[in-house]
Amino acid sequence: MPVAPQTVSEPVWFKSSYSGGNATECVEAAVIPAGVLVRDSKQVNSPVIAVRAGAWHCLIGELRQAHLREH
Repeated sequence: MPVAPQTVSEPVWFKSSYSGGNATECVEAAVIPAGVLVRDSKQVNSPVIAVRAGAWHCLIGELRQAHLREH
């Protein structure tokens, strides 16, 4: 999934492609100039985790490697 900074003041949230379709396990993310925001989609007013761009890329890379090792 390509990641590009957004130019709007309010973040645009999208659900993880790995979120379950049964509405019980949903993580949302929003790309911002400094990195990515992450939140629980079921509790949109709960705290948001801000992840710097470099750390996000490392996290995604590690998750992809782990996925490849499993399959």
